[in-house]
Amino acid sequence: LLEEMLYAEDLSKKHLTGIGVGVPGIIATKNDKIIRTPNMNLSGISLKKLLEKELRIKCAIGNDANLGTLGEKWLGAAKNAKDLVGLFIGTGVGAGIITDGHLLTGSHGAAAEIGHMIVRQDGPRCGCGNRGCLEAFCGRWAIEQNIRRAIKSGEKTVITKLLDRKSGSIKSKFLRKALQLHDRLTVKIITAAAKELGKACISIRHILDPEMIVLGGGVMEACGDFMLPIVRQAAFEDRFFSNQDDFKISLSELEDDAIVIGAIALIKSAS
Repeated sequence: LLEEMLYAEDLSKKHLTGIGVGVPGIIATKNDKIIRTPNMNLSGISLKKLLEKELRIKCAIGNDANLGTLGEKWLGAAKNAKDLVGLFIGTGVGAGIITDGHLLTGSHGAAAEIGHMIVRQDGPRCGCGNRGCLEAFCGRWAIEQNIRRAIKSGEKTVITKLLDRKSGSIKSKFLRKALQLHDRLTVKIITAAAKELGKACISIRHILDPEMIVLGGGVMEACGDFMLPIVRQAAFEDRFFSNQDDFKISLSELEDDAIVIGAIALIKSAS
């Protein structure tokens, strides 16, 4: 794919400074090996070494949500923030933390797995195997499961008319359309997910005290206008920080480009 792109632009590999790659999983801090990718079969792969050997170009890899946060810090909604958290609500919930201008990765590269923060011990089973993770309430797959259960129990929804006939999945664009049509079931389930996200923002503030939280990912891109006011209302009910009004919760400005731009920032810093 890379060689095809270069050919189409009449370029060669010598024109590249490096390659930045965002991976939806845990990347080892020491050797850049992929420790775990729950949603794709890349666990245990030394992708950086493979790419550098195959293409002979310097490569840097990072967790996709970390890079999305880095992108928002460089060119997006958080340009002026030194301390921020990026929350990316897509199929699951990814996150990145920047503190004092630096990305926080942790001793094993697994810092900022906020999507797997347990918010309710008796909650639903998460894809990671634990119960009650934030992702099990707010991720698109969790929203889809809740809608399907409601349909099975007899609740009516416009979603049944919008379903993707090929895959059968309830995509984020269908959720947006259902919200625009004021579909009662979709409004109820998305509202509940947004409230859980808002409560998670309270915990994030208590632990990290960031200047801002940036919300991105496919679900927020599709439904952010509806969800953001609910998230903010839930988050700002926090009495602990009731006297501080300089904290922001904002939508991503870079949307789909956040991770790509963050990957560019990563390879620039590594070069």
